Amino acid sequence: MTSAAPGFIHEPAADHPGWHSWNLADPGLFNPQAMGRMLVRPELALDGTQRARLRMFPERRHANLLEAVHGGVILALIDISLFAAIRLVTRADPAGSVTLDLSTQFIAGGRLDIPLDAVCDVLRETRRLVFLRGTVEQAGEVVAAYQGTVRKPSAS
Repeated sequence: MTSAAPGFIHEPAADHPGWHSWNLADPGLFNPQAMGRMLVRPELALDGTQRARLRMFPERRHANLLEAVHGGVILALIDISLFAAIRLVTRADPAGSVTLDLSTQFIAGGRLDIPLDAVCDVLRETRRLVFLRGTVEQAGEVVAAYQGTVRKPSAS
């Protein structure tokens, strides 16, 4: 097992070549309880910069009354993608970091039983902050766009 940080499981996904798990070791915490299995992989953007793609697998439990992916699930995927991008792009350990702001524009409904990806870019990193933006995509369609700011943990 390759671990990104204590309490975290980040290892190759045998059934999805090129992807790695992005899961918490404690199955009782929010991510595994609410989101289920998540995978991540680094990618290059068109401009050659590094970005992160975080994937979830929407199931019936993620549905709203319209039989679409609940907006709260999409927001959780986005929030988790901020931390995945910090880890994969900056190589920093995001443990102890907090989301300061998150602005999201919902563009289309997410469908169940089709992988849902948050594609996140790091725009700028300062000593204390990381500025990020991205899109949520499903089967080649944009479901949402977002931007957020994460505050790094205080030095001990």
